[in-house]
Amino acid sequence: MQTFLEFEKPIQNLIEQIEKLKEVAAQSQVDVAPTLKDLERKLDEARKSIYANLSPWERVQVSRHPDRPYTLKYIERITDGTFIELHGDRTVRDDKAMVGGFGLVDGRTVMFIGQQKGINTKMRQYRNFGMPNPEGYRKALRLMKLAEKFNKPIVTLIDTPGAFPGLEAEERGQGEAIARNIYEMCRLRVPVICIIIGEGASGGALGIGVGDKVLMLENTWYSVISPESCSSILWRSWDFKAQAAKALKLTAEDMLKNKLIDGIIPEPVGGAHADVDKATALVKAEVVKHLNKLVKTDPDKLVERRIKKFCEMGVVEKLR
Repeated sequence: MQTFLEFEKPIQNLIEQIEKLKEVAAQSQVDVAPTLKDLERKLDEARKSIYANLSPWERVQVSRHPDRPYTLKYIERITDGTFIELHGDRTVRDDKAMVGGFGLVDGRTVMFIGQQKGINTKMRQYRNFGMPNPEGYRKALRLMKLAEKFNKPIVTLIDTPGAFPGLEAEERGQGEAIARNIYEMCRLRVPVICIIIGEGASGGALGIGVGDKVLMLENTWYSVISPESCSSILWRSWDFKAQAAKALKLTAEDMLKNKLIDGIIPEPVGGAHADVDKATALVKAEVVKHLNKLVKTDPDKLVERRIKKFCEMGVVEKLR
């Protein structure tokens, strides 16, 4: 059963009308073809109109849509089922919120790493709601170093509400693990592509978010804090989350404008969940396009450009 967001009610109403009309046609000999065609046209127009004018808060809602494809779904489609998952950080345990392994992309071996959320309540608990512990980030770093050792490019898929903030995570060095990843990712001598496919929250996203190309899907967000948390800090209430989302400038468009990302990957009309096949195909096309260019670049140049790019972020030049 399809899940609809609050602002998708007009779309839901039209879909229900189409389904009822099809039921009538199946039970009687009435010709409903012209009416059905008209309703399908209206549905297409409603989708385009609604998704062309989404507010920042609505984009946050789309990024969290329960039917939206998660990391493993993208990896499965991009690698055509050749993905082999690798486990463990070799120190504490295997963090189920962070997945990684090798897969083939058009015959080229690529290391994929990303946060994985669950598709139902049981799996969400198993995956810790996509919030990695320190061992998740150390596992990611181990896999990156493995890819570097064998000269294989890296693709990270980011979708997390943040790193796990529990006491035990802090005791095992959550901040150090993320900081170490940022430092080491700057120095990797292989191409690194980072793609935000859902939520990109704070250090939890940055822990696997330093790359030669940082891309965002159209209906995703990337920020130091979620709109709800920002609202609760500034206004002592979650009721101002829409206002907070606008102020945070967290959409893909805002991030590109501020030169914090390198590109936006379009989504099918209605979001990635509306057409998973098309959404994953669009992501794969971008991965292949950028890899074809990056693999030809000298490793020293890759490192130099990567460090320069991130060092220039947030620098403000004074007017003379």
